[in-house]
Order: sequence, then C-alpha cells, then structure tokens
Amino acid sequence: MGRILAIDFGQKRAGIAVTDPLQIIATGLTTVPAAKCLEYLAEYCKKETVEAFVVGEARQMDYSESESMKYIKPFVGKLKKQFPDISVHLVDERFTSKIAHQAMIDGGLKKKQRQNKALVDTISATIILQSFLEQKNRFL
Repeated sequence: MGRILAIDFGQKRAGIAVTDPLQIIATGLTTVPAAKCLEYLAEYCKKETVEAFVVGEARQMDYSESESMKYIKPFVGKLKKQFPDISVHLVDERFTSKIAHQAMIDGGLKKKQRQNKALVDTISATIILQSFLEQKNRFL
C-alpha cells in the first residue's frame, strides 16, 4: 500500500501533506514554491511509493469555481501527465485556511507564528488529506 499525498496548490506556494504507508494518519510534510512543486513531487516519488494525489479544489460558497482554479487546473493537468500511473482526486478546500488558522490558535501558536503563510499552507494540505481519508473510509 502506498502513501496518499495531498497538495494545497496556490499561485505562490504549495502546501504538501502525506499519509503513513497504511493510509491512517495525515501529516504535514512541507511547503514548496508553486513553480517547484512538480519537481519536488518527482523527487519524493523516487523515494516513497505514492498511490494517489489529492489536490484541493477551490470553490466559492455557491460551489462555483473560485479565482484560484485558474492556477489549480493547469497544475492538475501537468500532475496527471507527469504521473500517469498515480490517481488524482480533487477535494473541496473551501474552509481549510480558516480551519488551519483555528488549529494554530488552538495549538497555542503566537500571532507572529500564525502569520507564517507556508505553515498555513502545510496545515491546509493536512486538513485536505484528512478530509479525503474520512470520505474514503465512509465508503469502506
């Protein structure tokens, strides 16, 4: 069984989270510049078996696509092309940044630490991955 890797892809950065090999626990991995994301994933996939990618899908409250989808859609196309044997799933990410900020507050991080956008992106990717795992387990 391979890992599942989640990506919170943005215009500037991509937060990345990954499961353990048994796909039980979602853990924040890192944040990379958006332009280097595919390169990072290629290196990661050389070292670890990845069964699936989960990408955050930016939606408005009415479920229409948000402005961010103009960056996400081309990235997903490149991801599928570069990794044709790894499935790609899209997961609604509408509230992940807000949940990530709350998690940082609940975790006792100081205001300066909560302003670290790279950390927010990594936590958001973890939330996206956890949401995917919960959805997947509901149907098992």
